[in-house]
Amino acid sequence: MKIASFNINGIKARLPALLDWLRDSAPDVAMLQEIKSIDENFPREEIEALGYHIETHGQKSFNGVALLSKFPLEDITRGLPGDDSDEQARYIEATVIGDKNAVRIGNLYLPNGNPVPGPKYDYKLAWMERLYKQAQSLLAAEEPFLLAGDYNIIPQAEDCWDTKPWENDAAYLPASRAAYRRIVNLGLTDAFRARDTSAMNYTFWDYQAGAWPKNNGIRIDHFLLSPSCADMLRDCQTDREVRGKDKPSDHIPVWVELDI
Repeated sequence: MKIASFNINGIKARLPALLDWLRDSAPDVAMLQEIKSIDENFPREEIEALGYHIETHGQKSFNGVALLSKFPLEDITRGLPGDDSDEQARYIEATVIGDKNAVRIGNLYLPNGNPVPGPKYDYKLAWMERLYKQAQSLLAAEEPFLLAGDYNIIPQAEDCWDTKPWENDAAYLPASRAAYRRIVNLGLTDAFRARDTSAMNYTFWDYQAGAWPKNNGIRIDHFLLSPSCADMLRDCQTDREVRGKDKPSDHIPVWVELDI
């Protein structure tokens, strides 16, 4: 089963690009972030025509996540547990039923956190603490799971074209990276790094200052796999060519192939 993650940066603005990618890459499951659409306005017909079931957790003009699946989805939950007052649509979770096994998937759009210091950074760290506790809960269930999406975290220096411009950014601050490592250190596997340890493999390039042609990118979109899910891992790659097409997102898709 091929499961992809893609920060689409606005489903309405990128719908043609999304449909082209779905046809070309043909993921069995696509986890979308930053759809920037309420549930009622999500373009279901065009995507359903490609054979996908759709589950959304949307929000007007901001945030929003969606699951597209050619396989059945069960036990869908919306919102990251731990704060009933949180109204930002950043997390959706479901179980995908494969031919051999099932896997629980958490699709996340982690807060950016800038400017630092301030309430947005406090919210980012609090959200990561909730994600840590959710990972603990999923591990306790002893079922295969993955947590994937736009983490807005640059884990290590090799995940950035140049760390100096990012030293005071919420994506690279020591506290941010420590919170990310704390989640990984529960026993999760960074799927991409399990397959490729080389530098200059990025998933995001800003629209400004010629970042894409200069390859001034960062790796902030990640797949973290539970131990039993990591045992199923066959491959993890990026669809880098998508960034060079017309009206692209500033992110590219990342995907895993699992034996399920």
